[in-house]
Amino acid sequence: MRISLEDAVAKLRQGEIVAIPTETVYGLAADASNDIALQKIFATKQRPADHPLIVHISDINRVADWAECFPEVAVKLAKAFWPGPLTLILPAKNHVSRVVRGGESTIALRVPNHPMTLALLEFSGLSVAAPSANLFTQLSPTTAEHVEAGLGESVAVLDGGACKVGIESTIVSVTAEGHWQLLRPGMISEDDIIRIAGKPQPQNIMGSDKTLAEEAKPKAPGQHALHYSPRTPLFLFKDKIMLIQECEALTQAGFKCAALLIGKGKQPNCNVVQLPNKPVEVAERLYSALHELDAMKVDRLLVELPDNTPKWAAVLDRLNRAGHRG
Repeated sequence: MRISLEDAVAKLRQGEIVAIPTETVYGLAADASNDIALQKIFATKQRPADHPLIVHISDINRVADWAECFPEVAVKLAKAFWPGPLTLILPAKNHVSRVVRGGESTIALRVPNHPMTLALLEFSGLSVAAPSANLFTQLSPTTAEHVEAGLGESVAVLDGGACKVGIESTIVSVTAEGHWQLLRPGMISEDDIIRIAGKPQPQNIMGSDKTLAEEAKPKAPGQHALHYSPRTPLFLFKDKIMLIQECEALTQAGFKCAALLIGKGKQPNCNVVQLPNKPVEVAERLYSALHELDAMKVDRLLVELPDNTPKWAAVLDRLNRAGHRG
């Protein structure tokens, strides 16, 4: 159900949920200060209650509403990348609800870079929690049509066109002492973060005990082993030739296949979506391509992985989670 900006603001003020566009993916938004509204996000997405939500704020000045402190390195990152696809995890103020925090002591904050959603935040005066507008672990939506296909047409959608970045934000945790950790790769790379932060992330902020260091990391969205996944079983291949051979074997066994290829080269004898060998373009079109393949109702999706290099880190993270086998 498509609605206007004015209707979206009214629904959010009334404690309803609305799917909103961002530059990354569409988010399922609710007033971040309204626990009853937040519970509707969890119920609609079938999302576990211990998964924190990202709060979308209108500008850097709203950080003080949510965070107990705003360390210098976090300020630098916010000034460099907001509005944009960067989420900062900071120590939360005591009044911030455990619902939006997922029980953590931290809060995840972002200023989205989409004119329609920025207008919504400005006009409403609200900050909104907005995880991806899909069922938990399933493919993220990058168009209003994806939202309706995944959640049903009864969900209110503010249609802002196709998302330009196409995959979820980079998530960086910053402690009160100013130590930072990359928790989820995105199109703002680790090198980009280091350049602004002026220092690399500590290898182990807790000293020599790796287990303690892992426990010190706040829980972040999008870290479930199986995530961003189509309904059709998805299989990953580091080598195009191996993908083609698997397609031939499956076809001979009576299975229908479709493939996602990156870059030019030989193709398997099945339906193919081919993306250019460019990280930014693949990221922008990745979920849309997987939605297209999923809609073909085949038995298997075969996906060619890009090179395992830093520039492909975000795309590899999403594909490896989409194809996770427990």
